[in-house]
Amino acid sequence: MAHTGRTGRDMAAETKSESHDEPSGPLLEVEDMVVNYGRIQALHGISLQVASGELVTLLGANGAGKTTTMRALSGLLPLTRGRIMFEGRDITHMKAHERVKHGLIQAPEGRGVFPGMTVQENLDMGSYARPFDPKSEYDSTLEWVFGLFPRLAERRKQVGGTLSGGEQQMLAIGRALMARPRLLLLDEPSMGLAPMVIQQIFRIISQINKQGTTVLLVEQNAQQALARSDRAYILETGAVTKTGSGRELLTDPAVKSAYLGVG
Repeated sequence: MAHTGRTGRDMAAETKSESHDEPSGPLLEVEDMVVNYGRIQALHGISLQVASGELVTLLGANGAGKTTTMRALSGLLPLTRGRIMFEGRDITHMKAHERVKHGLIQAPEGRGVFPGMTVQENLDMGSYARPFDPKSEYDSTLEWVFGLFPRLAERRKQVGGTLSGGEQQMLAIGRALMARPRLLLLDEPSMGLAPMVIQQIFRIISQINKQGTTVLLVEQNAQQALARSDRAYILETGAVTKTGSGRELLTDPAVKSAYLGVG
């Protein structure tokens, strides 16, 4: 394929701003979101916003409703009540694959790489629902992903199931980036990783955001997440109990006690 000369970083910035009707409000706005599992109410009226260009974190303990929130935003769980607006468009009842076409892309909890496919094939699957037009942009996007994750470039012919946990997480994020997200949903990217790998993953997440991709991050690692977040929401038992800038919440006594082991 011919190379266009544009970098993936350029394309990320374009993806962030590409819209014939750019909304004046938040990129993502969730209003009074309620989700049930059968008779059990898992989310109790969650409201949150993510502005274009932000890195926003949802922080909470196990069972707080973080992954349920992400699945609802992705269209994998129906809402019992509430509304989801994306780029000024009501997507509450939009199918999951349609949300992907509009640039709402999730790297799921547990990585979910295709173990029998190579790294290259896994990355190619990321763009399946958002084909490149023109196709020459494929080269630039792949170059961008390999620039963020040189380890993946080294292992592009290796099958995904033989990668380490950290490499599989890189592959999961890289696969999501191949879809050129306007909003990247990251669900527990540090789960099960060694401390040094966690630091590396968070540095790359910051880099992705600084290069123009809006990020909504679900995390239990409060120190790493809040230190890099523009804003954050604290979830407890399916409800937002506190919100503020990452810096504010890092120094909040209640947050320090509950999530940072201080006090």
